[in-house]
Amino acid sequence: MVIPTFKDPEIIRKGAFVNGEWINTATKRFDVLDPATETKIADLPDQDLSIVDEAIDHAAIAFKTYSKTSPRQRSQWLRNLFDLMTEYNEDLAKICTWENGKSLTESRGEIKYAASYFEWFSEEAPRIYGQTIQPTNPQNRVYTTYQPVGVCGIITPWNFPSAMITRKAAAALAAGCTVVIKPDSQTPLSALALAYLVEKAGFPKGVFNVVLSHTQTPEFGLKLCKSKKVKKISFTGSTNVGKILMEQSASTLKKLSMELGGNAPVIVFKDADLDKAVEQSIASKFRGLGQTCVCANRIYVESSILEAFEKKFVEKVSQFVIGHGLDDATTHGALINGKAIVKVEEHINDAVEKGAKILIKGGRREDLGANFFAPSVLSNVNKSMKVASEETFGPLGAIIPFDSTDEVIEAANDVDVGLAAYVFTKDINTIYKVSESLEFGMISCNTGLFTDSAVPFGGIKESGFGREGSYLGLQDYLVVKSIIHHVDF
Repeated sequence: MVIPTFKDPEIIRKGAFVNGEWINTATKRFDVLDPATETKIADLPDQDLSIVDEAIDHAAIAFKTYSKTSPRQRSQWLRNLFDLMTEYNEDLAKICTWENGKSLTESRGEIKYAASYFEWFSEEAPRIYGQTIQPTNPQNRVYTTYQPVGVCGIITPWNFPSAMITRKAAAALAAGCTVVIKPDSQTPLSALALAYLVEKAGFPKGVFNVVLSHTQTPEFGLKLCKSKKVKKISFTGSTNVGKILMEQSASTLKKLSMELGGNAPVIVFKDADLDKAVEQSIASKFRGLGQTCVCANRIYVESSILEAFEKKFVEKVSQFVIGHGLDDATTHGALINGKAIVKVEEHINDAVEKGAKILIKGGRREDLGANFFAPSVLSNVNKSMKVASEETFGPLGAIIPFDSTDEVIEAANDVDVGLAAYVFTKDINTIYKVSESLEFGMISCNTGLFTDSAVPFGGIKESGFGREGSYLGLQDYLVVKSIIHHVDF
């Protein structure tokens, strides 16, 4: 059993956080496990459904005063939170690795990225500008003002247990909204650690709430969606669950932001910088061992450079060090659970049965633990295989040859989702043609890692709607009010 040490042991919280109080009582409890060892690292309350109503009520009361605070005051609280996340970076990274399984290097990067949203939106909070408009009637005057939408329900996944919260909560808090957060029960400690720092940052009680459930997650989501006091739902997760939450929110016509599944294509043209294309494709594909919504799922390589690309790709992937994420020598840790492994194996077996060529076999590493899986790399992949049409969400590199620009654009677009896509070429005309033709919300050219608090993050088609980060991220937590004056002169 691997147990990390923390600079501040109090950052490991043992209960939910509602209205500024830590709640550890419940008739049922659930265990949080280290995916690498499958040993218990925490015991938390599996809360009754009533806690959602309680958290919503407190958030609604807090909203009445918090929404009236000055943007400068909210900016300062957010800046305090950024400073605290920076100070606690190592402790937060250890928590992330401990409950998620990713390498400590990746977790450190996540915490830095997560904290950047508090910095970014601390700077955006004072810049919520309205407009003046001259209407048709010369005796009327019109101006618009932006106001916080209200209480926001935030539902987040396990793959980025800190960043998926901060991307949403930072914008909400900057706008003047209050939040009720339901983290994934596999990775709740990161959310509770954030609540611990929110408390230290000075936010008023009831503004930031975290509720916990393992056995009633769908019911918690339904409560948030059906509540008339909750004015917005922000969700990151699967497309199927997003559709359910959208349907459940229809009765109250909530404002929604949905960051859903992806199936990202990487397109490598023959004139690309080959070394960079290989390096960045690997960085995208195997970040979090492929357990990210924007990771490369289909790697299209122009036929004339296919052999050279595959050789370099295999050389780089073969250098990975698989192990417990808290080991500094580890480059890639464990998958989140056994279901993730089954999905990867299903895609590998399907592709091989249909003619894919194995470049790196990979597979289970039971010598390390039940949830370890060494990356696999396949070539000669085609559109008949599951990996070409379904998101693997795991460490399978699927390389697909192509011969023409129009052919690869059509193949890349032939999916229901549209989150991220990647293009590698030195030809600026190709970049413009391909990036403008791809049906994805984000097109990353000549880099495999593009996420940044300044970038509008989000997809199109069945990858959802709404944007997180950038100045646009704030808009999703605001409503526009038009005020019309009639003047008698």
